[in-house]
Amino acid sequence: MQRSISILGSTGSIGRQSLEVIAACGMRAAALTANRDVGRLEEQARRFRPELAVMMDEQAAADLRLRLADTPVRVASGMDGLLEAASLPAADTVITAVVGMVGLRPTLAAIEAKKRVALANKETLVCGGELVMAAARRCGAQIVPVDSEHSALFQSLQGCRDRGEVKRLILTASGGPFFGWTRDRLEAVTPAQALRHPNWSMGAKVTIDSATMMNKGLEFIEAMHLYQMPPEKISIVVHRESIIHSLVEYCDNAVIAQLGAADMRIPIQYALTWPDRVPGPARELDLLSCGALTFAPPDPDSFPCLALALDAARTGGTAGAVLNGANEAAVGLFLEGKIGFLDIPRRVERAMEQVPAVQSPTLEDVLEADQAARRAAM
Repeated sequence: MQRSISILGSTGSIGRQSLEVIAACGMRAAALTANRDVGRLEEQARRFRPELAVMMDEQAAADLRLRLADTPVRVASGMDGLLEAASLPAADTVITAVVGMVGLRPTLAAIEAKKRVALANKETLVCGGELVMAAARRCGAQIVPVDSEHSALFQSLQGCRDRGEVKRLILTASGGPFFGWTRDRLEAVTPAQALRHPNWSMGAKVTIDSATMMNKGLEFIEAMHLYQMPPEKISIVVHRESIIHSLVEYCDNAVIAQLGAADMRIPIQYALTWPDRVPGPARELDLLSCGALTFAPPDPDSFPCLALALDAARTGGTAGAVLNGANEAAVGLFLEGKIGFLDIPRRVERAMEQVPAVQSPTLEDVLEADQAARRAAM
């Protein structure tokens, strides 16, 4: 399949696996971007020979420019470079694999350029879902999810003739490394403990979000926007084995689920090849070695980040941007060892109390809410 792809965040976990898929499926990398990992981006640029390579950090970009001087790869920097990569004429698809609020503006740029957006940056819809989905409808751009849970919902909805047939979307959660722990026990959690996810290999921020279950709350808000579903038609179930990635329950009580190995290359590839399927590099699922599949309700009392996210989902407007901005700031402090594990939801809650939600927000409203939330959380 001939696709030409810009990968925003090519040196991270999703970006590296995206390049594996591109190589296996005979696609082309048109642009690659990273934050500061000059060495890895140089390796990627030399192997895949994109038209454009972007470093968010200016000094890193200067270094990369010298390293790639013997190649035809053009080097750009900063947000301007990221926006150029997102709207590059040579690319028909943009994988948004950057982490955090930084992904919002490039996603909007890709939509305005009528690209297919393979969305791996959940913060984009959490913070600016109303703006992003409205822009996609206006521009006729496709948004195809890369998150394993949202890809599972997307795949399970393919046989749906009318969304009115959908009774409920069911997001599965691994429960993270602390499933079953009490709040008292969670008070003493260290960053090293929180970074040990039982099933998935992810970046630090996403792994901490999984440990607090904020990740599932963000996905809940994302599902509301992606599938135009009210919060009462979305639910969460803890499925420790991460074999069933999510399910759709229909009005006749039939349930369709997507199963697969815990391998992100499956949803990455489907986002690039949809509506087609082709052989790829992902692992097969061996049903005989899966063991029993278990399900349990989430525990919002021990994991208050989930409850806070559901509150933001019901509030709407810029509440998602406040939730996300405060969480990004608090997770950063936790990873630096400056606050405790349960201080993350405490700081998020404080920000949500201090920063009022604006309904029907503009992009400026979203950006201002994000910054105000970060200040409150710090």
